[in-house]
Amino acid sequence: MNGSVRVGQLLGVPLRMHWSVPVLVVLLAYGLGRQTLPAWTPGRTAAVYAVASAVGAVLLMASLLLHEAAHAVTARRKGVSVEDVTLWALGGMTRMGRPRTAGVAFWVAISGPLTSLVIGGAAVGAGIGVNALAGWGVPAAVLVWLGWANLLLGVFNLLPAAPLDGGRVVQALLWWRTGDRERAERAAGRSGQIFGIAMIAFGWISFLRGNGGGLWLSLIGLFMVIVANAERQRAGINTALRGVRVGDAMSAPVATGADWLTVGRFIDEVAAHSRHSAMPLLDFEGRPSGVVQLRTLAAVPAQEREAHRVRDVATPLSRCTIAEADDLLSEVLEQARPGGRGMPVLVMDHGHLDGIVTMHDVTRLFQLHSLGVTTAPPESTPTPEGGST
Repeated sequence: MNGSVRVGQLLGVPLRMHWSVPVLVVLLAYGLGRQTLPAWTPGRTAAVYAVASAVGAVLLMASLLLHEAAHAVTARRKGVSVEDVTLWALGGMTRMGRPRTAGVAFWVAISGPLTSLVIGGAAVGAGIGVNALAGWGVPAAVLVWLGWANLLLGVFNLLPAAPLDGGRVVQALLWWRTGDRERAERAAGRSGQIFGIAMIAFGWISFLRGNGGGLWLSLIGLFMVIVANAERQRAGINTALRGVRVGDAMSAPVATGADWLTVGRFIDEVAAHSRHSAMPLLDFEGRPSGVVQLRTLAAVPAQEREAHRVRDVATPLSRCTIAEADDLLSEVLEQARPGGRGMPVLVMDHGHLDGIVTMHDVTRLFQLHSLGVTTAPPESTPTPEGGST
């Protein structure tokens, strides 16, 4: 996510924090210390409220982290790759690969809300226990507040609308019942759009009536609409690409250049005559060694272009998405999605370059599908615009 920085690891998974998290902690602490605690436990000093509210806000963020950790741990145990966990103002987000079965998708989705409900129940129980032993005080109030916040988080996330966990659960159940993953994704995305619009409307009306929290609710609804719409579009693309092989989409032949050329010479001899904005590089043995983008070449100052080899500014082969012509395109694109190795896809055959798949090639297939054309044109007759990015 843009605006986030890596702050460590969580059970071997990179942990990132968005700049909005400190803002959220301050807002939570302010509301707890200025409103909730004085109303529940009056008569304490401002310093007591300040310390208790800060502890409560940090504990709530820690519980959000445990919610996302449950998703990550369950996914990894079920064989699903996990890229990172990001905390931000609207909660948390775990980026991971697509589960292979409906059962795996169900358990990955349900693990987060169940964790929040368990934390919430434990915190409320602990608050009641502290009250019984030491009387109703600030520690008991913070625990009860933390418990109810987690219970609310768990219940809210179980609502049947993507991208909430409840939407993922419904999606998994529909997938299991119908056997059609894309249909289930479209249904969950549609419910997310409807629910998000309802939240925006309700939150805005609430805000106009003087409830400041309504603005926050509208923001969450807007986020849901955006993500749900993106997921519906992705499901449509997956439907269009169902059964399509990489070889059906690739552009071939593709312009290549020697990786030992200087940047200036490569621009003059290769880039200036290529229809591609991403060009594979070949080593002395004629084998692919990486990919260079036009924007990368443009970033090299003109006075330094003869001092650098093009391989020095290229993406090495080890960081490129590699596929064979017979691979399913939808599975290969999972590796190339944002956060993965990225586009373009180099199509290889026993170490030699067969062709290249760019986002333009994928978009063209999707557009053909919308026209009712389900078979890609032969790879030996590329279109003039094919392979451009």
